[in-house]
Amino acid sequence: MTWILVILLGLAVFVALVWLLKLPRAGWELVGAALLLGVAGYALQGNPAQPGAPKAPVETAETAGTELVKQRQAMGASFGSGQQWMIIADGLSRRGQFGSAAQILRSAVRQNPRDPDLWVALGNALVGHSDGFISPAAQFAFQRAATIAPAHPGPPFFMGLALAQSGRLAEARTIWAQLASQAPPGAPWKADLDERLVRLDSLIAQQGGVAAGPVAPGSLAPAPVTPAPAPFTSAP
Repeated sequence: MTWILVILLGLAVFVALVWLLKLPRAGWELVGAALLLGVAGYALQGNPAQPGAPKAPVETAETAGTELVKQRQAMGASFGSGQQWMIIADGLSRRGQFGSAAQILRSAVRQNPRDPDLWVALGNALVGHSDGFISPAAQFAFQRAATIAPAHPGPPFFMGLALAQSGRLAEARTIWAQLASQAPPGAPWKADLDERLVRLDSLIAQQGGVAAGPVAPGSLAPAPVTPAPAPFTSAP
């Protein structure tokens, strides 16, 4: 029955192309050959009777990029105006193409140097391009965003996340604790931040109070120097 449906579908496509879309007579043979090739490929490799085998989702660069985009948007991406750049960069980040996203965002901040959301997105892209480790360039991007918009929760949040992923847990906790203490009443991201702080405290306790190595992003999800971290400030 399946093969009959496949053949009928091929014929229906051919008829639609010829009669509805007015395919020129010279192209009939080419289109017919392409459809026959598709049917032949299905005959060789298709197996409609094979049962499905669903698997649990696995975190990849693509899924990690999607989560970063969602988290940044949840932190209130309304401080700047470079949304057309953000749409392109977010699409690249969702596919794990952090290097390309960073290139787009570098151009964006040159044209919109006072947009903190673009600087936060650039910091995230640079961290993703470094496999989760914070670089001086990423740290500068977060710091620049904080300088432009001191009330924006994104810069300290993602700075802390990048520090934690890089193994700098004490510094991350200092920044997140300061952000939590300064959260305005009813901030929608406060409960999530509190949960991450609890998980971070648990990781620090497991390591005996010492940042011993990098942390997977999922370890801080509901959300990686120096032994005496300085608080995150808005200095340029």
